[in-house]
Amino acid sequence: MGPPSAVAAVIFDWGGTLTPWMDIDGLGLLRKVAAAALGKPADTDSAEVDRLAIALFEAEERQWALARTEHRSGTINATLQQAGVARTEAALDAWYREMEPYTFADPDAFDLLTELRRREIKVGILSNTGFPRDWHERIFARDGLLELIDGAVYTSEIPWVKPHREAFVAAMNAVGVSDPATVVFVGDRPFDDIHGAKAARMRAVLVPHSRIPDTQRGHTDGEPDAVIQRLADLIDVLDAWTGEPPARSG
Repeated sequence: MGPPSAVAAVIFDWGGTLTPWMDIDGLGLLRKVAAAALGKPADTDSAEVDRLAIALFEAEERQWALARTEHRSGTINATLQQAGVARTEAALDAWYREMEPYTFADPDAFDLLTELRRREIKVGILSNTGFPRDWHERIFARDGLLELIDGAVYTSEIPWVKPHREAFVAAMNAVGVSDPATVVFVGDRPFDDIHGAKAARMRAVLVPHSRIPDTQRGHTDGEPDAVIQRLADLIDVLDAWTGEPPARSG
């Protein structure tokens, strides 16, 4: 299949793509969530906090194992319930607060999405996430990106995660595009993003800077149509695929 003569939409992964990869001490973060759930200060060091943090960690790992093996989605609310958390509102507030430092957009993101919209290319998001839509939208609004996004799918709202084809179909529907040959998917994970997008008949562009643990890798790596070292490089890739580039603003 040759390059598309036109690109109708670019759909982005979120974590590790629009937001640069950052290493997170998952158990350490969940200790703070556990402390909040128990009504204790974030730096509390107690066996009770440790037990709940481990229960949260194990519940989250079970959900991500289902995502990897059966491509089924989960939510952080389900994680809290499985761990037996009673004060879910306090736990959620703590989880959101502790995650925020890892959520800031790539410096290229605003200009790239602005240029895509200027070219009348739809901008979409497809994120494997347990977090709800309103949390993601607050993050995008904070970084000035929300108004540049035409449609988004957060797998916390649907039964499937990437690389399941239905997740990609849902993302196409969200931006109002039906032909996958006119869609470019940009992501950092060779299995979830690249293999999944290619199986859905989209073009796939890899941003190869994430340190993905072996336990999070799938059974195969997809072959990307292009590899970019920074998000801004995507424009040159699209120009090469579609022919003569349109005049840029500014």
